Parts: sequence; C-alpha cells; structure tokens
Amino acid sequence: MAKDLVRTPLFELHLKHGAKMVPFAGFEMPVQYPQGVLKEHLHTRQKAGLFDVSHMGQVILRAKGYTQLAEEFEKLLPMEVKSLKEGRQRYGFFTNDKGGIKDDIMFANRGDHIFVVVNAACIEQDFSHMRENLSQNIQVKLLKNRALLALQGPRAEKVLAEHHPAVRDMAFMDVETLPIAGAECWVSRAGYTGEDGFEISVPEAAATSLANSLLEHEDVEFIGLGARDSLRLEAGLCLYGHDINEDTSPIEAGLTWAIQSRRRVEAGFPGATRIQEEITSGPVKRRVGILPEGRAPVREGCKIYASKTAEDAIGAVTSGGFGPTLNTPVSMGYVRTPFAANDTALFAEVRGKRLPVKVVKLPFTGPNFKR
Repeated sequence: MAKDLVRTPLFELHLKHGAKMVPFAGFEMPVQYPQGVLKEHLHTRQKAGLFDVSHMGQVILRAKGYTQLAEEFEKLLPMEVKSLKEGRQRYGFFTNDKGGIKDDIMFANRGDHIFVVVNAACIEQDFSHMRENLSQNIQVKLLKNRALLALQGPRAEKVLAEHHPAVRDMAFMDVETLPIAGAECWVSRAGYTGEDGFEISVPEAAATSLANSLLEHEDVEFIGLGARDSLRLEAGLCLYGHDINEDTSPIEAGLTWAIQSRRRVEAGFPGATRIQEEITSGPVKRRVGILPEGRAPVREGCKIYASKTAEDAIGAVTSGGFGPTLNTPVSMGYVRTPFAANDTALFAEVRGKRLPVKVVKLPFTGPNFKR
C-alpha cells in the first residue's frame, strides 16, 4: 500500500527525526514524532511547531488583468475577490449547485495572479473544477515543484524573523515573497492551529534545507498530523470531509462570516439560492462546540440526543478527541437549530451509553493571530 502513496520532499527528514508515517489523502505523512501527540500539541501552543503540509495543492490562476481574473473566480465561490488588495489572502470555499461546500481553500492576490491552496484530497477535483468553469483565457496551473511548510506558535515570528526581519511587519493574512534560507519563499501569515504563524511555499529542491534551518532553532520542533488535528479542533476550525462536505452549507457550518456583504446580496455563485435563504431564515441545523462532562472522548460519528431516553437523534459529532490545552475532551458536530444555543444540555451516545454533554461556543481556545 505504501508503494502507491506519494511522498513529500521532506519524507527522509521525517524518518531521520523518528516520525511514525501513515497514509493520509494519498500521501505518506508523519502522524507523530517520538515526543508524542500531547507534547507536540503543547509545544506548538507554547513555542513554535513546524508542520509539513506539502500534501496540500498549490494552484496559480493567471489572466491579462487582475480585475478580469477576479470576476471569473467570483463565479465559483461566495467570496469577494475583486476587492482583495494585492499582498492579501482570504479564506473561501467552492460551493455546488445545492449550496454545499466542494472544498474550503485559501486564495491570495499576488498582483499578476491568484495563488490558491486547496485540500489534499480535493486536488484533482478542484483543479478540474477550475479548468472546466473558468474562461479559456484563464490559465490554471497546478504546481508540482513546490513544498509547503507551516511554522505555528507564539514564537513563530521570532524564529522566522531571524531569517528575514520583514516578517515582523506582516499582519494576519498578509502575503509576501521573501528570500529565506537561500530560497524564494511565498510567505503568508496564517495557519490551521489558532496560533500566530506562517505558511511558507518553497521550491521543492530547497524544502529540506529550509526545514533544517528552522529546526536548528531551540524553540522549533517537528509536529505531526495528530497534533495538527487536536490543535485545529481546539481552535474550532473545520476539517473538510468531516465537519464540512458537499451536503453541508456554509451557513450550517457557521461560516457566514466568510461571505462578504456584497456577495450575500448580489449572489452569482453556485448554490446561492439556498445560501441566501439560510442567511435570511436560518438553517435547519448548526455546527456547535460540544463539551463532554466526563473524561471519555466523544468522537466522530457519535449521535447526539436531546435526553437520556429520546429515541431519535438530533445531531451527530463530526470531530472529537482530547484537547491537551484544556486538559479535557472536546468535540464539534451538528445539532438541530432549536438545540444549538450555548449551555444546552444534551447526551452523546458512546459505545451504547448516553453520556451528558453541553453545547458551548466555538472556539474552545481563543485565536492568537497577529491583527
């Protein structure tokens, strides 16, 4: 099976650092290192964690002018693209005709092109979607010669500034091209942990050198997929294919904030009818934080009930596990809207037993982005 998996440019370096490798979205990825998921998680919250996210897809869109490019791209997603300033990026998602989410993405205005990062499991689907639905004069190029690293945590700025001081002036969602460790890097101030940090697109040939340079700092440790998942769960961030999918609307998912006011009114994107209706009237179900009362984790797939004896489930968990920062189990999931208010007492079915949980506001840990 492993022979069929794609390996990132950092594969050998992961092995050198003792990583346990697992299949993930068609790639062979590090799930943890010798210190373990718990310590990796806490290290990222306290210092700086280095993540290999080279499995993500990197795409460049080009046209004769940014305005034309932005107008075309806006046909595929409910986000403002035309108003996005050069050197800035935005969170977004492709929607389908039913108002569901095809994939969630990051996209940046780089002046003469738009740089898009898509989820690993959706690379081919998203690439085809853009090729088929953008005009023929839009060039859609999937990059296969660049790696992607993420440096996350409260000391990430200090570490990266030793390689280039300009990163200190970058605000959340800024994007710059900077020489780091001898390579041309596309640096964005963003991440998937709830912490301050950076995502760095680097030429494949320079990826190992850059990673080694960052790991030389005493505050930096390699972090695997296990801690990446627990960090994003505490931060209330959706995982595609679990918390959001082609049947989930962005309004149900609590992502209305990502749809700018002009797009809510003008529409002009797939699934706009459902999305506009749910913005006005509210969705049938909502994504919520779920806090178990005990120490037993309430994991994905567990059904949620209004009472200990209710026959019909009113929701289900989509992500769940242990939150090391809070030292308690944490979960996310969907419940019918009448049960979605904070502090609503509910029950989760875990291995045939109904355990008490309550609805809580997301995120579980506050965002520490640099504004």
